[in-house]
Amino acid sequence: MPNPTKNLDLSAIWLFSSCTPRELRTLRGALEEVTVPAGTVLTAQKAAGREFFLIVEGRAAVIHSGRHVATLGPDQYFGELSLLDRGSRSATVEAETEMRLLVLGQRDFNGILEAVPTMTRKLLSVMAGRLRESDARAYH
Repeated sequence: MPNPTKNLDLSAIWLFSSCTPRELRTLRGALEEVTVPAGTVLTAQKAAGREFFLIVEGRAAVIHSGRHVATLGPDQYFGELSLLDRGSRSATVEAETEMRLLVLGQRDFNGILEAVPTMTRKLLSVMAGRLRESDARAYH
């Protein structure tokens, strides 16, 4: 089975968009590949989040307040904010099919930030940009 992280462009993920190629390689090296069967609940709404998921193969249903709101597939991701704050999940995500995922846990992510402290400022900058965009949409 080919290595799904080899050509993975993490810079396409908004949270990692300002990282250098070296920082992105470090992130790719921390991703763990897992396979889960259909029906697996990957995140539960309102539960604390501790990992980020990137879908390699398969499909997942996004369920908010008991209602199906989206379907996610290969190259899509979820849970990135949990790397930063361990806040509660905004939705339940359940595997509709067997899935191959790349997972980055908060502990590994925190270790990367300690080893590569320049990433922290970049992530804060990207977060500030997203907040400004959100504010602009809310007020216009």
